[in-house]
Amino acid sequence: MGAVERDGAFVVARGEGAHIWDEAGTRYLDATGGLWFANVGHGRREIADAVADQLANIAHYSNFGDLVPAVTRDLAERLAELAPVAGSKVMFTSGGSDSVDTAAKLARRFWVAQGRPDKTLIVGRQKAYHGMHYAGTALGGLPLNAEGYGELVPTARTVDWDSAAALQTLIDEVGADRIAAFFCEPIIGAGGVYPPPEGYLTEVRRICRDNDILFVADEVVTGFGRIGGSWFASTRFGLEPDIMTTAKGLTSGYVPMGAVFVAPRVAEPFYAGGTWFRHGYTYGGHAGAAAAAMANLDILERERLLDASKNLESLLHEHFSPLAAHPKVAEVRSGVGAVAAVQLADPAEAPAMVKALRAEGVSGRAAGAGALQISPSFVITEDQVVELAAAFTRALG
Repeated sequence: MGAVERDGAFVVARGEGAHIWDEAGTRYLDATGGLWFANVGHGRREIADAVADQLANIAHYSNFGDLVPAVTRDLAERLAELAPVAGSKVMFTSGGSDSVDTAAKLARRFWVAQGRPDKTLIVGRQKAYHGMHYAGTALGGLPLNAEGYGELVPTARTVDWDSAAALQTLIDEVGADRIAAFFCEPIIGAGGVYPPPEGYLTEVRRICRDNDILFVADEVVTGFGRIGGSWFASTRFGLEPDIMTTAKGLTSGYVPMGAVFVAPRVAEPFYAGGTWFRHGYTYGGHAGAAAAAMANLDILERERLLDASKNLESLLHEHFSPLAAHPKVAEVRSGVGAVAAVQLADPAEAPAMVKALRAEGVSGRAAGAGALQISPSFVITEDQVVELAAAFTRALG
């Protein structure tokens, strides 16, 4: 906060496609797609018009009980058709952190409904990021994010991010009858962009299934095409999650919105009668946000942007991998999804590198411990990817 007061803010004035402009009129390639979310690119008048039309009719009402705006109902039905588990229910939130906390509460509520109230532990992974609400901060594997608050959720644990055996060890130590859910980002995002080790996702999914532990796929980053070629990582890797959290790419960031997908097994007690889930958000399923999501999904489908994302996966790997040879770079992580990270050998240089990138016409961001995040819009061209990699090379120099 003090640094911003001293140095001033970087004010973003407008955007178009894969570019943004500051208030002085300087153009930048957007290396991060906003904050992982601008999947269809900036400046889509089609989405703005859809939101304006909806707001002129009914901006929002409520999603509690039997209430629902028509566009929100239509969006829920459309998302259910895309769900990685057939028959899933959809509960709307205001964003990714809401979605994670909803999933944490729902997991514990489900086990109480099953007559197993001792299943309260929620388990995450080191390096992982699950938002900034109470449960998400406690579940996340980024110690600095939890520093200074004391113990947030006593029943939260983390295990090694890259070891399925570590999850099994925890289960053996505390007992499967005490663990409610395992939260897993298919690609660790804000923790530094870490693709899953070969076979890891399949193995942890098997462990959860064998031990009757709910598997929660946190797809706030990977959902809606960011994984490359599929709507969700859960689809691409055949994970069949019990619960899946989403946000960001649902509206491409045009209006805040999240959605929690709930597989039939977990939803059933609440639809059978007699079991309540007393939970919800004033702006969950906001009608204007739902209109933005519908228009966003139209664009993703019409312009075949899931295919573009798959191509972007290859392009980022091709053009950024050579940077691993630079003396200031420890490694480049890429090749799974339309994401990459340039890991600096000296993490302390990350803030200076972000400013150096701006000087080269790129808006970038540091993630994790000294990683430079790369997650551009799916509409970025190959020439622009080449330009982006060249700017990174100049900034490193």
